Amino acid sequence: MASVAQTSSTENVITLRGSTDVVTDFFYYAVNSVLYQRGVYHPDGFAREAKYGITTLVTTDEALKKYLDNVIKQLKEWLLEKELQRLVLVIVGTDSGDTLERWTFNVHKEERPVLKDGSNAGDQQPRKSQKAITQEIQNVIRQITSSVTFLPLLDEPCSFDLLVYTGNDATVPSGWDDSDPRCIKDSSEVSLRSFSTKIHKVDTVVSYKNKTDEELC
Repeated sequence: MASVAQTSSTENVITLRGSTDVVTDFFYYAVNSVLYQRGVYHPDGFAREAKYGITTLVTTDEALKKYLDNVIKQLKEWLLEKELQRLVLVIVGTDSGDTLERWTFNVHKEERPVLKDGSNAGDQQPRKSQKAITQEIQNVIRQITSSVTFLPLLDEPCSFDLLVYTGNDATVPSGWDDSDPRCIKDSSEVSLRSFSTKIHKVDTVVSYKNKTDEELC
């Protein structure tokens, strides 16, 4: 990732493009982790890869890789245009048609601080070390990995979809369509940790369908 310049005068300076690379990289590995941990795809279809100082799992399915690469490419454009608001991964039961889980990655633009003299610090490049950013992302990925300990068992075959929320001024390419938000009625929600590049802050929330008393028997 190209978010940290390597000269003494600009060490740890974060650029918009660098922050965009960090955020979209996270999206790629987070989505892969959810698909693996929640059993949406067979575990044999994933390979181990070292990332963020830990072992992650990424798909080896060529069709899925192509789909994710295309989505990530478009997310980069919307981030650079400052139009991306959130990415949502929905897991849907193929038999019931119900939305069982909704993983929401909210993107916030970090506010630049106001200096003591009252002037705006917007012209100053934000700074944060690569190590600090990596540690924060590692913590989020670890929580996704441990999600099997608190999320209900998915007891039917599942598929997934990615929903993207943007501002009104975003340019939407052909092939992208409006979608139902796939909300979950009577859901429970768990907030995971967030990470920040000093330009973007990403919060992760997972919502899941509650089991009824009858379903629990």
